[in-house]
Amino acid sequence: MALCLFVRVRLLQTPLERDEGEYAYAGQLMLQGIPPYALARNMKLPGTYAAYAVIMRAFGQTAGAIHLGLLLTNAAAVALLFLLGRRLFGARAGLASCAAYSVMSLGAGVAGTQAHATHFVVLPAIGGLLLLLRAVQTDRAAPLALSGVLFGLAFVAKQHGAFFGLFALLWIAWTYRRRALPKLALFGACAALPFAVTCLALWRAGVFRPFWFWTFDYSRAYISESSALVPMDDFWRPLRPILLENAGLWLLVLVGLGLAWRATESRLAAAFLTGLLLFSFAATTPGGFFRDHYFVMTLPAAALLAGAAAGGRRNAAAWLFAAALIFSFWRQHDWMFRLQPQQVSRMLYDTNPFPEAARIADYIRGRTAPGELIAILGSEPEICFYAHRHSATPYIYMYPLTEDQPYAPWMQSEMIRDIESQQPRYLVFVHVESSWLTDLNEPHPVLDWWNRYRDEHYELAGAADILPEDRTEYRWDEAARGYQFQSDDYVQVFQRR
Repeated sequence: MALCLFVRVRLLQTPLERDEGEYAYAGQLMLQGIPPYALARNMKLPGTYAAYAVIMRAFGQTAGAIHLGLLLTNAAAVALLFLLGRRLFGARAGLASCAAYSVMSLGAGVAGTQAHATHFVVLPAIGGLLLLLRAVQTDRAAPLALSGVLFGLAFVAKQHGAFFGLFALLWIAWTYRRRALPKLALFGACAALPFAVTCLALWRAGVFRPFWFWTFDYSRAYISESSALVPMDDFWRPLRPILLENAGLWLLVLVGLGLAWRATESRLAAAFLTGLLLFSFAATTPGGFFRDHYFVMTLPAAALLAGAAAGGRRNAAAWLFAAALIFSFWRQHDWMFRLQPQQVSRMLYDTNPFPEAARIADYIRGRTAPGELIAILGSEPEICFYAHRHSATPYIYMYPLTEDQPYAPWMQSEMIRDIESQQPRYLVFVHVESSWLTDLNEPHPVLDWWNRYRDEHYELAGAADILPEDRTEYRWDEAARGYQFQSDDYVQVFQRR
Protein backbone atom coordinates (compact mmCIF):
# COMPACT_ATOMS: atom_id res chain seq x y z
CA MET A 1 0.00 0.00 0.00
CA ALA A 2 2.91 2.34 0.78
CA LEU A 3 4.44 1.54 -2.59
CA CYS A 4 1.19 2.40 -4.38
CA LEU A 5 1.04 5.63 -2.39
CA PHE A 6 4.57 6.46 -3.54
CA VAL A 7 3.60 5.90 -7.19
CA ARG A 8 0.53 8.12 -6.87
CA VAL A 9 2.57 10.90 -5.29
CA ARG A 10 5.24 10.58 -8.00
CA LEU A 11 2.61 10.91 -10.73
CA LEU A 12 0.45 13.66 -9.21
CA GLN A 13 1.30 15.98 -12.12
CA THR A 14 0.02 13.61 -14.83
CA PRO A 15 -1.95 15.79 -17.29
CA LEU A 16 -5.72 15.71 -17.02
CA GLU A 17 -7.50 13.66 -19.65
CA ARG A 18 -10.78 14.84 -21.15
CA ASP A 19 -13.17 13.29 -18.60
CA GLU A 20 -11.12 14.85 -15.83
CA GLY A 21 -11.16 18.10 -17.80
CA GLU A 22 -14.96 18.00 -17.87
CA TYR A 23 -15.23 17.39 -14.12
CA ALA A 24 -12.58 20.02 -13.37
CA TYR A 25 -14.20 22.66 -15.59
CA ALA A 26 -17.66 21.99 -14.14
CA GLY A 27 -16.23 22.05 -10.61
CA GLN A 28 -14.41 25.30 -11.39
CA LEU A 29 -17.69 26.83 -12.55
CA MET A 30 -19.40 25.67 -9.35
CA LEU A 31 -16.72 27.42 -7.30
CA GLN A 32 -17.60 30.58 -9.25
CA GLY A 33 -21.26 30.17 -8.31
CA ILE A 34 -22.33 28.80 -11.72
CA PRO A 35 -24.48 25.65 -11.43
CA PRO A 36 -23.86 22.47 -13.45
CA TYR A 37 -25.49 22.33 -16.91
CA ALA A 38 -25.56 26.12 -17.25
CA LEU A 39 -22.29 26.65 -19.18
CA ALA A 40 -21.12 23.04 -19.57
CA ARG A 41 -23.40 20.13 -20.41
CA ASN A 42 -23.01 16.39 -20.63
CA MET A 43 -24.96 13.29 -19.68
CA LYS A 44 -23.22 12.58 -16.37
CA LEU A 45 -24.93 13.25 -13.04
CA PRO A 46 -23.34 16.10 -11.05
CA GLY A 47 -21.97 14.22 -8.03
CA THR A 48 -18.43 14.01 -9.39
CA TYR A 49 -18.58 17.70 -10.38
CA ALA A 50 -19.30 18.49 -6.73
CA ALA A 51 -16.50 16.17 -5.55
CA TYR A 52 -14.04 18.00 -7.80
CA ALA A 53 -15.27 21.35 -6.49
CA VAL A 54 -14.60 20.19 -2.91
CA ILE A 55 -11.13 18.93 -3.86
CA MET A 56 -10.23 22.16 -5.66
CA ARG A 57 -11.56 24.27 -2.81
CA ALA A 58 -9.23 22.40 -0.47
CA PHE A 59 -6.10 21.98 -2.60
CA GLY A 60 -6.29 24.40 -5.53
CA GLN A 61 -7.26 24.32 -9.19
CA THR A 62 -4.41 22.31 -10.68
CA ALA A 63 -3.94 18.81 -12.07
CA GLY A 64 -1.75 17.95 -9.08
CA ALA A 65 -4.44 19.07 -6.64
CA ILE A 66 -7.06 16.93 -8.40
CA HIS A 67 -4.83 13.87 -8.30
CA LEU A 68 -4.11 14.53 -4.62
CA GLY A 69 -7.87 14.42 -4.11
CA LEU A 70 -7.93 11.09 -5.97
CA LEU A 71 -5.14 9.81 -3.71
CA LEU A 72 -7.16 10.67 -0.61
CA THR A 73 -10.37 9.22 -2.10
CA ASN A 74 -8.54 6.00 -2.92
CA ALA A 75 -7.01 5.87 0.58
CA ALA A 76 -10.44 6.30 2.16
CA ALA A 77 -11.81 3.46 -0.01
CA VAL A 78 -8.88 1.27 1.10
CA ALA A 79 -9.62 2.00 4.77
CA LEU A 80 -13.31 1.14 4.37
CA LEU A 81 -12.39 -1.99 2.44
CA PHE A 82 -10.31 -3.17 5.40
CA LEU A 83 -13.33 -2.81 7.69
CA LEU A 84 -15.51 -4.67 5.19
CA GLY A 85 -12.96 -7.46 4.66
CA ARG A 86 -12.44 -7.84 8.41
CA ARG A 87 -16.19 -8.16 8.96
CA LEU A 88 -16.47 -10.84 6.26
CA PHE A 89 -13.28 -12.92 6.71
CA GLY A 90 -11.14 -11.49 9.52
CA ALA A 91 -8.42 -8.86 9.92
CA ARG A 92 -5.76 -10.72 7.93
CA ALA A 93 -8.06 -11.02 4.93
CA GLY A 94 -9.03 -7.36 5.36
CA LEU A 95 -5.41 -6.24 5.14
CA ALA A 96 -4.80 -8.44 2.10
CA SER A 97 -7.90 -6.96 0.45
CA CYS A 98 -6.49 -3.47 1.03
CA ALA A 99 -3.21 -4.42 -0.62
CA ALA A 100 -4.97 -6.03 -3.57
CA TYR A 101 -7.29 -3.06 -4.12
CA SER A 102 -4.42 -0.57 -3.83
CA VAL A 103 -2.53 -2.33 -6.62
CA MET A 104 -5.50 -3.14 -8.85
CA SER A 105 -7.04 0.35 -8.65
CA LEU A 106 -3.69 1.92 -9.58
CA GLY A 107 -3.20 -0.24 -12.68
CA ALA A 108 -2.70 1.21 -16.13
CA GLY A 109 -5.45 -1.07 -17.43
CA VAL A 110 -8.06 0.91 -15.47
CA ALA A 111 -6.21 4.24 -15.94
CA GLY A 112 -5.82 4.26 -12.17
CA THR A 113 -3.74 7.43 -12.03
CA GLN A 114 -6.65 9.48 -13.40
CA ALA A 115 -9.53 10.78 -11.23
CA HIS A 116 -12.44 9.19 -13.06
CA ALA A 117 -15.96 9.25 -11.68
CA THR A 118 -15.80 5.52 -10.91
CA HIS A 119 -13.50 6.21 -7.94
CA PHE A 120 -16.15 8.54 -6.53
CA VAL A 121 -18.77 5.81 -7.05
CA VAL A 122 -16.69 3.17 -5.26
CA LEU A 123 -16.03 5.17 -2.08
CA PRO A 124 -19.66 5.66 -0.96
CA ALA A 125 -20.57 2.21 -2.30
CA ILE A 126 -18.04 0.50 0.00
CA GLY A 127 -19.30 2.57 2.91
CA GLY A 128 -22.85 1.60 2.01
CA LEU A 129 -21.95 -2.11 1.90
CA LEU A 130 -20.27 -1.92 5.30
CA LEU A 131 -23.30 -0.26 6.89
CA LEU A 132 -25.64 -2.67 5.10
CA LEU A 133 -23.95 -5.67 6.74
CA ARG A 134 -24.01 -3.90 10.09
CA ALA A 135 -27.72 -3.13 9.69
CA VAL A 136 -28.53 -6.75 8.86
CA GLN A 137 -26.47 -8.02 11.81
CA THR A 138 -27.93 -5.62 14.39
CA ASP A 139 -31.40 -5.21 12.83
CA ARG A 140 -31.19 -1.46 13.47
CA ALA A 141 -32.79 1.22 11.29
CA ALA A 142 -30.09 3.90 11.55
CA PRO A 143 -27.27 2.05 9.75
CA LEU A 144 -29.75 0.84 7.13
CA ALA A 145 -30.90 4.40 6.46
CA LEU A 146 -27.36 5.75 6.28
CA SER A 147 -26.43 2.86 3.98
CA GLY A 148 -29.23 3.93 1.63
CA VAL A 149 -27.95 7.52 1.60
CA LEU A 150 -24.44 6.33 0.66
CA PHE A 151 -25.75 4.16 -2.18
CA GLY A 152 -27.75 7.19 -3.34
CA LEU A 153 -24.52 9.23 -3.39
CA ALA A 154 -22.86 6.51 -5.47
CA PHE A 155 -25.64 6.92 -8.04
CA VAL A 156 -25.38 10.73 -8.05
CA ALA A 157 -21.62 10.39 -8.70
CA LYS A 158 -22.37 8.43 -11.88
CA GLN A 159 -25.48 6.65 -13.13
CA HIS A 160 -23.66 3.32 -13.10
CA GLY A 161 -23.63 3.47 -9.29
CA ALA A 162 -27.30 2.44 -9.34
CA PHE A 163 -26.21 -1.20 -9.71
CA PHE A 164 -24.72 -1.18 -6.21
CA GLY A 165 -28.04 0.06 -4.84
CA LEU A 166 -29.90 -2.65 -6.73
CA PHE A 167 -27.63 -5.28 -5.21
CA ALA A 168 -28.32 -3.87 -1.75
CA LEU A 169 -32.08 -4.02 -2.35
CA LEU A 170 -31.87 -7.67 -3.38
CA TRP A 171 -29.67 -8.52 -0.39
CA ILE A 172 -32.16 -6.89 1.98
CA ALA A 173 -35.06 -8.75 0.35
CA TRP A 174 -33.19 -12.07 0.52
CA THR A 175 -32.02 -11.55 4.11
CA TYR A 176 -35.29 -10.42 5.65
CA ARG A 177 -37.64 -12.32 3.34
CA ARG A 178 -41.19 -11.86 4.77
CA ARG A 179 -40.10 -8.95 6.96
CA ALA A 180 -38.37 -7.19 4.08
CA LEU A 181 -41.05 -4.70 2.98
CA PRO A 182 -40.56 -2.02 5.70
CA LYS A 183 -36.78 -2.42 5.43
CA LEU A 184 -36.92 -1.98 1.67
CA ALA A 185 -39.16 1.08 2.03
CA LEU A 186 -36.74 2.73 4.48
CA PHE A 187 -33.70 1.88 2.42
CA GLY A 188 -35.32 2.98 -0.85
CA ALA A 189 -36.48 6.31 0.58
CA CYS A 190 -33.02 7.09 1.95
CA ALA A 191 -31.32 5.96 -1.27
CA ALA A 192 -33.55 8.33 -3.28
CA LEU A 193 -32.77 11.26 -0.99
CA PRO A 194 -29.44 12.41 -2.58
CA PHE A 195 -31.00 12.41 -6.04
CA ALA A 196 -34.08 14.25 -4.80
CA VAL A 197 -31.92 16.90 -3.12
CA THR A 198 -29.88 17.20 -6.32
CA CYS A 199 -33.00 17.74 -8.43
CA LEU A 200 -34.32 20.33 -5.99
CA ALA A 201 -31.02 22.23 -5.93
CA LEU A 202 -30.79 22.26 -9.74
CA TRP A 203 -34.42 23.35 -10.03
CA ARG A 204 -33.79 26.27 -7.67
CA ALA A 205 -30.67 27.15 -9.69
CA GLY A 206 -32.79 27.30 -12.88
CA VAL A 207 -31.01 24.48 -14.73
CA PHE A 208 -33.37 21.55 -14.14
CA ARG A 209 -34.55 21.36 -17.76
CA PRO A 210 -31.06 21.04 -19.33
CA PHE A 211 -30.04 18.71 -16.49
CA TRP A 212 -32.95 16.36 -17.16
CA PHE A 213 -32.51 16.47 -20.92
CA TRP A 214 -28.81 15.65 -20.82
CA THR A 215 -28.80 13.05 -18.07
CA PHE A 216 -31.95 11.18 -19.10
CA ASP A 217 -33.31 12.07 -22.56
CA TYR A 218 -29.98 12.34 -24.36
CA SER A 219 -28.51 9.57 -22.22
CA ARG A 220 -31.20 7.18 -23.49
CA ALA A 221 -30.43 8.20 -27.08
CA TYR A 222 -26.71 7.62 -26.43
CA ILE A 223 -27.30 4.14 -25.03
CA SER A 224 -29.63 3.25 -27.91
CA GLU A 225 -26.70 3.70 -30.31
CA SER A 226 -25.23 0.44 -29.11
CA SER A 227 -26.43 -2.86 -30.50
CA ALA A 228 -27.89 -5.35 -28.05
CA LEU A 229 -25.16 -7.77 -29.21
CA VAL A 230 -21.79 -6.24 -28.33
CA PRO A 231 -18.82 -7.53 -30.38
CA MET A 232 -16.50 -9.56 -28.17
CA ASP A 233 -13.56 -7.40 -29.27
CA ASP A 234 -15.23 -4.37 -27.67
CA PHE A 235 -15.41 -6.30 -24.42
CA TRP A 236 -11.99 -7.96 -24.40
CA ARG A 237 -10.02 -4.95 -25.62
CA PRO A 238 -10.22 -3.06 -22.30
CA LEU A 239 -10.47 -6.18 -20.12
CA ARG A 240 -7.39 -7.99 -21.43
CA PRO A 241 -4.74 -5.59 -20.06
CA ILE A 242 -6.61 -5.39 -16.73
CA LEU A 243 -6.36 -9.16 -16.36
CA LEU A 244 -2.76 -9.44 -17.59
CA GLU A 245 -1.20 -6.73 -15.42
CA ASN A 246 -2.60 -8.34 -12.25
CA ALA A 247 -2.87 -11.94 -13.46
CA GLY A 248 -1.82 -13.45 -10.12
CA LEU A 249 -4.35 -11.43 -8.16
CA TRP A 250 -7.16 -12.34 -10.55
CA LEU A 251 -6.19 -16.02 -10.13
CA LEU A 252 -6.55 -15.52 -6.38
CA VAL A 253 -10.00 -14.01 -6.92
CA LEU A 254 -11.09 -17.39 -8.30
CA VAL A 255 -9.29 -19.24 -5.51
CA GLY A 256 -10.90 -17.04 -2.87
CA LEU A 257 -14.34 -17.54 -4.39
CA GLY A 258 -13.89 -21.32 -4.33
CA LEU A 259 -12.55 -21.39 -0.77
CA ALA A 260 -15.33 -19.14 0.51
CA TRP A 261 -18.03 -21.37 -0.94
CA ARG A 262 -16.28 -24.53 0.26
CA ALA A 263 -16.14 -23.53 3.94
CA THR A 264 -19.53 -23.79 5.65
CA GLU A 265 -18.86 -20.84 7.98
CA SER A 266 -18.12 -18.44 5.07
CA ARG A 267 -20.90 -19.34 2.64
CA LEU A 268 -22.98 -16.31 3.57
CA ALA A 269 -19.97 -14.08 2.85
CA ALA A 270 -19.41 -16.02 -0.38
CA ALA A 271 -23.00 -15.38 -1.46
CA PHE A 272 -22.62 -11.68 -0.60
CA LEU A 273 -19.41 -11.27 -2.62
CA THR A 274 -20.64 -13.37 -5.55
CA GLY A 275 -23.68 -11.15 -5.88
CA LEU A 276 -21.58 -8.02 -5.43
CA LEU A 277 -19.15 -9.16 -8.12
CA LEU A 278 -21.97 -9.84 -10.58
CA PHE A 279 -23.65 -6.48 -9.97
CA SER A 280 -20.31 -4.67 -10.05
CA PHE A 281 -19.64 -6.19 -13.43
CA ALA A 282 -23.16 -5.25 -14.58
CA ALA A 283 -22.28 -1.65 -13.69
CA THR A 284 -19.67 -1.67 -16.48
CA THR A 285 -22.09 -2.78 -19.18
CA PRO A 286 -24.91 -0.20 -19.73
CA GLY A 287 -25.30 0.50 -23.41
CA GLY A 288 -22.56 -1.96 -24.31
CA PHE A 289 -19.86 0.73 -24.07
CA PHE A 290 -16.92 -0.83 -22.22
CA ARG A 291 -14.42 1.76 -20.99
CA ASP A 292 -11.25 0.78 -19.17
CA HIS A 293 -11.99 2.89 -16.08
CA TYR A 294 -15.49 1.41 -15.75
CA PHE A 295 -13.87 -1.76 -14.39
CA VAL A 296 -12.72 0.13 -11.28
CA MET A 297 -16.22 -0.64 -9.99
CA THR A 298 -15.51 -4.41 -10.09
CA LEU A 299 -12.31 -4.11 -8.06
CA PRO A 300 -13.67 -3.92 -4.47
CA ALA A 301 -15.43 -7.29 -4.82
CA ALA A 302 -12.42 -8.78 -6.61
CA ALA A 303 -10.00 -7.48 -3.95
CA LEU A 304 -12.14 -8.90 -1.14
CA LEU A 305 -12.10 -12.33 -2.77
CA ALA A 306 -8.34 -12.19 -3.31
CA GLY A 307 -8.01 -11.15 0.33
CA ALA A 308 -10.16 -14.09 1.38
CA ALA A 309 -7.73 -16.45 -0.34
CA ALA A 310 -4.69 -14.81 1.29
CA GLY A 311 -6.28 -14.56 4.72
CA GLY A 312 -7.19 -18.22 5.06
CA ARG A 313 -5.43 -20.86 7.11
CA ARG A 314 -3.35 -22.12 4.19
CA ASN A 315 0.13 -20.61 4.17
CA ALA A 316 0.52 -21.53 0.50
CA ALA A 317 -2.23 -19.05 -0.40
CA ALA A 318 -0.46 -16.30 1.56
CA TRP A 319 2.80 -16.97 -0.30
CA LEU A 320 0.90 -17.01 -3.58
CA PHE A 321 -0.63 -13.66 -2.67
CA ALA A 322 2.83 -12.19 -2.01
CA ALA A 323 4.05 -13.53 -5.35
CA ALA A 324 0.98 -12.08 -7.10
CA LEU A 325 1.73 -8.62 -5.68
CA ILE A 326 5.38 -8.84 -6.74
CA PHE A 327 4.31 -9.90 -10.23
CA SER A 328 1.92 -6.93 -10.50
CA PHE A 329 4.68 -4.45 -9.63
CA TRP A 330 7.18 -6.19 -11.89
CA ARG A 331 4.72 -6.20 -14.78
CA GLN A 332 4.13 -2.44 -14.45
CA HIS A 333 7.47 -1.26 -13.04
CA ASP A 334 8.39 0.76 -16.12
CA TRP A 335 5.58 3.30 -15.90
CA MET A 336 5.26 3.11 -12.13
CA PHE A 337 8.87 3.98 -11.35
CA ARG A 338 10.58 5.29 -14.50
CA LEU A 339 8.26 7.21 -16.83
CA GLN A 340 7.53 10.85 -16.11
CA PRO A 341 3.92 12.09 -15.73
CA GLN A 342 3.65 13.36 -19.33
CA GLN A 343 5.05 10.08 -20.63
CA VAL A 344 2.50 8.15 -18.58
CA SER A 345 -0.25 10.24 -20.17
CA ARG A 346 1.08 9.40 -23.62
CA MET A 347 1.36 5.71 -22.72
CA LEU A 348 -2.25 5.61 -21.55
CA TYR A 349 -3.82 7.84 -24.20
CA ASP A 350 -1.50 7.74 -27.21
CA THR A 351 -1.66 10.99 -29.24
CA ASN A 352 -4.61 12.54 -27.42
CA PRO A 353 -3.58 16.17 -26.78
CA PHE A 354 -3.66 16.00 -22.98
CA PRO A 355 -0.02 17.06 -22.37
CA GLU A 356 -0.48 19.84 -24.94
CA ALA A 357 -3.69 21.21 -23.39
CA ALA A 358 -1.97 23.03 -20.52
CA ARG A 359 0.52 24.81 -22.79
CA ILE A 360 -2.21 25.87 -25.23
CA ALA A 361 -4.29 27.12 -22.30
CA ASP A 362 -1.33 29.14 -21.00
CA TYR A 363 -1.01 30.84 -24.39
CA ILE A 364 -4.72 31.75 -24.45
CA ARG A 365 -4.80 32.83 -20.82
CA GLY A 366 -1.88 35.20 -21.36
CA ARG A 367 -3.66 36.91 -24.26
CA THR A 368 -7.20 37.20 -22.93
CA ALA A 369 -8.80 38.96 -20.00
CA PRO A 370 -10.91 37.23 -17.35
CA GLY A 371 -14.45 37.10 -18.68
CA GLU A 372 -13.45 36.71 -22.34
CA LEU A 373 -14.90 33.62 -23.97
CA ILE A 374 -13.08 30.92 -25.91
CA ALA A 375 -14.34 27.97 -27.94
CA ILE A 376 -13.00 24.45 -28.40
CA LEU A 377 -13.88 22.52 -31.55
CA GLY A 378 -12.96 19.15 -30.15
CA SER A 379 -13.67 17.30 -26.93
CA GLU A 380 -11.03 18.91 -24.73
CA PRO A 381 -12.74 20.77 -21.87
CA GLU A 382 -9.49 20.62 -19.89
CA ILE A 383 -8.29 23.58 -21.99
CA CYS A 384 -11.09 25.76 -20.53
CA PHE A 385 -10.15 24.58 -17.05
CA TYR A 386 -6.42 25.29 -17.43
CA ALA A 387 -7.09 28.67 -19.07
CA HIS A 388 -9.66 29.74 -16.44
CA ARG A 389 -11.85 30.92 -19.32
CA HIS A 390 -15.49 30.10 -20.05
CA SER A 391 -16.54 28.27 -23.18
CA ALA A 392 -18.62 30.24 -25.69
CA THR A 393 -20.88 27.20 -25.99
CA PRO A 394 -22.01 24.65 -23.39
CA TYR A 395 -21.08 21.91 -25.90
CA ILE A 396 -17.75 20.93 -24.36
CA TYR A 397 -17.72 17.59 -26.23
CA MET A 398 -18.14 17.09 -29.95
CA TYR A 399 -19.36 13.51 -29.53
CA PRO A 400 -23.09 14.33 -29.23
CA LEU A 401 -22.78 16.28 -32.50
CA THR A 402 -21.17 13.43 -34.43
CA GLU A 403 -23.14 10.50 -33.00
CA ASP A 404 -25.96 8.83 -34.90
CA GLN A 405 -28.67 9.99 -32.50
CA PRO A 406 -31.86 12.01 -33.11
CA TYR A 407 -30.74 15.17 -31.31
CA ALA A 408 -27.50 15.57 -33.28
CA PRO A 409 -28.75 18.00 -36.02
CA TRP A 410 -30.35 20.28 -33.43
CA MET A 411 -27.20 20.19 -31.29
CA GLN A 412 -25.01 21.05 -34.29
CA SER A 413 -27.16 24.06 -35.12
CA GLU A 414 -27.19 25.27 -31.52
CA MET A 415 -23.42 25.02 -31.12
CA ILE A 416 -22.82 26.87 -34.39
CA ARG A 417 -25.29 29.57 -33.32
CA ASP A 418 -23.50 29.91 -29.97
CA ILE A 419 -20.11 30.48 -31.56
CA GLU A 420 -21.37 32.85 -34.24
CA SER A 421 -23.26 34.97 -31.72
CA GLN A 422 -20.58 35.01 -28.99
CA GLN A 423 -17.67 35.54 -31.43
CA PRO A 424 -14.95 34.16 -29.13
CA ARG A 425 -11.59 35.84 -29.51
CA TYR A 426 -9.72 32.52 -29.54
CA LEU A 427 -10.93 29.22 -30.96
CA VAL A 428 -9.08 25.93 -30.66
CA PHE A 429 -9.52 23.28 -33.36
CA VAL A 430 -8.45 19.76 -32.35
CA HIS A 431 -7.48 17.66 -35.37
CA VAL A 432 -7.41 14.35 -33.46
CA GLU A 433 -10.02 11.74 -34.37
CA SER A 434 -10.45 10.50 -30.78
CA SER A 435 -11.59 14.03 -29.90
CA TRP A 436 -14.44 13.73 -32.42
CA LEU A 437 -15.00 9.98 -32.96
CA THR A 438 -15.51 10.63 -36.64
CA ASP A 439 -13.29 10.73 -39.72
CA LEU A 440 -12.04 14.32 -39.92
CA ASN A 441 -11.38 13.92 -43.64
CA GLU A 442 -15.01 13.08 -44.40
CA PRO A 443 -17.76 15.72 -44.88
CA HIS A 444 -19.66 16.64 -41.74
CA PRO A 445 -22.00 19.60 -41.10
CA VAL A 446 -19.89 21.01 -38.27
CA LEU A 447 -16.59 20.60 -40.12
CA ASP A 448 -18.03 22.04 -43.32
CA TRP A 449 -19.32 25.07 -41.41
CA TRP A 450 -15.99 25.53 -39.65
CA ASN A 451 -14.00 25.51 -42.87
CA ARG A 452 -16.13 28.35 -44.21
CA TYR A 453 -16.41 30.31 -40.98
CA ARG A 454 -12.68 30.05 -40.23
CA ASP A 455 -11.65 31.55 -43.55
CA GLU A 456 -13.96 34.52 -43.06
CA HIS A 457 -13.32 35.35 -39.38
CA TYR A 458 -10.18 33.71 -37.97
CA GLU A 459 -6.45 33.47 -38.57
CA LEU A 460 -3.98 30.91 -37.26
CA ALA A 461 -2.19 31.98 -34.06
CA GLY A 462 -0.77 28.73 -32.69
CA ALA A 463 0.02 25.15 -33.61
CA ALA A 464 0.86 22.00 -31.63
CA ASP A 465 2.06 19.18 -33.89
CA ILE A 466 1.94 15.86 -31.97
CA LEU A 467 4.82 13.74 -33.28
CA PRO A 468 6.06 10.23 -32.46
CA GLU A 469 8.51 9.57 -29.63
CA ASP A 470 6.76 11.85 -27.14
CA ARG A 471 7.64 14.98 -29.06
CA THR A 472 5.40 17.97 -29.85
CA GLU A 473 6.38 20.91 -32.04
CA TYR A 474 4.86 24.22 -30.95
CA ARG A 475 4.62 27.34 -33.09
CA TRP A 476 3.02 30.63 -32.09
CA ASP A 477 1.86 33.78 -33.89
CA GLU A 478 3.75 34.43 -37.15
CA ALA A 479 5.75 31.21 -36.85
CA ALA A 480 2.50 29.20 -36.76
CA ARG A 481 1.11 30.63 -40.00
CA GLY A 482 3.84 29.19 -42.17
CA TYR A 483 4.20 25.87 -40.34
CA GLN A 484 3.63 22.61 -42.24
CA PHE A 485 2.20 19.87 -40.04
CA GLN A 486 4.17 16.61 -40.03
CA SER A 487 1.52 14.54 -38.24
CA ASP A 488 -2.17 13.75 -38.70
CA ASP A 489 -2.71 14.62 -35.02
CA TYR A 490 -2.41 18.29 -34.19
CA VAL A 491 -4.11 21.23 -32.50
CA GLN A 492 -4.59 24.69 -34.02
CA VAL A 493 -5.29 27.91 -32.13
CA PHE A 494 -7.13 30.59 -34.08
CA GLN A 495 -7.52 34.27 -33.26
CA ARG A 496 -10.48 36.26 -34.47
CA ARG A 497 -9.58 38.74 -37.21
